[in-house]
Amino acid sequence: MALSCKSLVSILAILSMTGCTIVPGSHFEGIDSGEQTQNLEQDLEKVNIQIIDSLLINKKNKARIAAKPLSSTAGLNLNNYEYKIGVGDVLTIGVWDHPELTIPAGTQRTAEFDGFRVQQDGTITYAYAPNIPAAGKTISQVRNELVKRLSRVIEDPQVDVKVVGFRSQKTYITGEVKQPGIYPVTDNPLTLIDALNQAGGLTAEADWRTVTFTRGNKTEVIKLDDFYAHGDISQNRLLQHGDIVHVNRNDAQKIFVLGDVKKAGSVTLNRYGLNLAEALSDSGGLNEATADANGVFVLRKSNVEQTGVIANVYQLHAKNIAAMVLAEQFELQPRDIVYVTSAPLARWNRVISLLLPSIATVDSVDDLTAN
Repeated sequence: MALSCKSLVSILAILSMTGCTIVPGSHFEGIDSGEQTQNLEQDLEKVNIQIIDSLLINKKNKARIAAKPLSSTAGLNLNNYEYKIGVGDVLTIGVWDHPELTIPAGTQRTAEFDGFRVQQDGTITYAYAPNIPAAGKTISQVRNELVKRLSRVIEDPQVDVKVVGFRSQKTYITGEVKQPGIYPVTDNPLTLIDALNQAGGLTAEADWRTVTFTRGNKTEVIKLDDFYAHGDISQNRLLQHGDIVHVNRNDAQKIFVLGDVKKAGSVTLNRYGLNLAEALSDSGGLNEATADANGVFVLRKSNVEQTGVIANVYQLHAKNIAAMVLAEQFELQPRDIVYVTSAPLARWNRVISLLLPSIATVDSVDDLTAN
C-alpha cells in the first residue's frame, strides 16, 4: 500500500519544519528574509516539536494511566435471561405418566425430527391442545398454556417442554475470525465475547483493538482491547436475532517508516503495541553510512480544530547512548510516520519554502491506508 506523492510531500513538509524550529537561530538558506512570509511563520507555529527524553516518556506514561478505562463491573445481567421461541423452532413435549402423549424415541430418529415445529402463524398443535401460541413466548409460558389446556382432560398434568431445534434466531460473525459464519441464539445466552470464541477467535490479521457491532440500523464500535486488557466488561453485549459482529483487518493499524532506513515501508501494529525501537528494527535499522542518527522523527497528526496544532513531531537523538532505551519506551500509535533524515537538519531549510505550502494536505494523512 504505497503512499501517494502528494501525501509524501505533505509528510516531508512537516519534517522539514524541524530544521528551523529545533536549530536555534536557523533561517531559510538561499531565501531572502523578505520571502519568509507571515503565512509561513504562522504555519510553523502550528507544529508542536518535542524531544524524546525521559521527561516526555514519564509524561506520556502518566497520561496513559490517567486515560486507562476503569474496570467496569456494570456488565450484563444474564441471571434473568429467558429464550423467546420463534417460528421454525422445534419443541419436544412430554407428559408424565401418560406415554400415549409422548412420542417414543426411535433408534433412527432424533428428537428434532420427531418434535413439534413452530408454524408460520407462530403456533404449535398438541394432543387436546390445538393452536397454542408459541412464537415470542418463553418455554415457561408455553408449558403453562399446555398445562391449562390438558387439565381439561387430565388431572394435574406434569408437562415437560424443551427446545431441541433452535432455528428461528441467528447472529452473524464476519471478518477476521477463524470460523466466520452464522451462529444460533439458544437458551444459553450468547454474548459478543462468547460468539468470538465460538468462531475460533481472531486471526493474526485481525484488528484486536475494536470490532463493530450492528443491531438494526445502529452500528457501534466495541473496544475489545479495553475488555481484554483492562477488564472493562461494559464492552460486552448480549446478542439478539439479526445482530452482526464484524472484525476488521488491521490494515489501518500501521506505522509508516520512511527516509534513510534499510527497508522503508509499513509496519503492522499488533495487539501488543509497537514502540519506536521495534519499528526501526523491523525496517532494517538506519543506514549507518548516510543516516543522521540525530534526525529520527515521529510525525503524529493532530486535530488542528481542537488543539490548534497541525501535527506533533517527536525527535529522537539516536546518537545518545540512552537513545534505544528511550525508543523502546516510546509507544507508537496507528498511522504514525517515522522518518529518518540523511542530512544535517540545517540543510532542510533549503527546501522548506517549496514543501511547506503542501501542509494543507496533511489532513489527508488519515486516508493513506484507505487507498
